[in-house]
Amino acid sequence: MYSEDDLLPLSGLQHLHFCERQWGLIHIEQQWEENRLTAEGRVLHERVHDGGSEGRPGVVIARGLHLYSLRLGLTGQADVVEFQEVEAGAEGAMQLPGRAGWWRPFPVEYKRGKPKADSCDEVQLCAQAMCLEETFGVEIECGALFYGTSRRRTEVRFDGELRRRTEELARRMHELYTAGVTPSAVYAKKCDRCSLYGRCLPRAISKRASVKRYMSRALRSEDVET
Repeated sequence: MYSEDDLLPLSGLQHLHFCERQWGLIHIEQQWEENRLTAEGRVLHERVHDGGSEGRPGVVIARGLHLYSLRLGLTGQADVVEFQEVEAGAEGAMQLPGRAGWWRPFPVEYKRGKPKADSCDEVQLCAQAMCLEETFGVEIECGALFYGTSRRRTEVRFDGELRRRTEELARRMHELYTAGVTPSAVYAKKCDRCSLYGRCLPRAISKRASVKRYMSRALRSEDVET
C-alpha cells in the first residue's frame, strides 16, 4: 500500500507502456512537446470533462471523476464513468447516494484516433477500473474505449492477464520514479511518431551508445591479448 504522497499519475501508464524513456522525460525531467496528435487528444479530453454529469433512464453519467488507488499507487481522472442500473444483487452492483436502486460502474475512456496494435489504451482503462473497484468495493468486469476516428466503442474485458500487466507497469513506474533516472534511448520505428522525438534524439543517442559499446569491447579485447 502506498501513501497519498506517493501516488503517481495514472496517465503515465500509457507513456510507460509506449516507451520507458518517454515516461522518464515527461515524469522525471518534466519535459513535454505537443504535436498535432497530442493537441487533438488534449482537446478531446477537455470537451468530455466539460460536459458535466447527467442522468438518463437506466444510467447515471459522471464525467471527470477523480480516481486513486493506494494499492497501485496511482491517481488520475476518468473521462466518463457510466453507472448502469441493474437488478439488486447483480454482480458488481452498488448503491449511489441520493438515488434509489442498484448501479454498476462502467468506465469509458475517449481516444482521438483508432485502436492501437498494443494494449496501452486497455492498460490505462483497466487501471481506472481498478481504482473504481478500490473506491466502491465492487468488481468491474468490463469498460469501453471510444475512438474518435471510428466514432464507436470498443469493449474491454478486465481479465486476469490485463490486470497483471497493469499491476506490473504500476510497480515498474514506481521503481523508475524512485531511482530518478531517465532510461536510455533505444531507437525503434515507433519513435518517429513520438512528440518528444526532438528532445529524445533516439537515433543519435542509440548510435553513440553503440559506438561506446564497440570501443569498450575493443579495449577489453586488447587487454586480453596483451
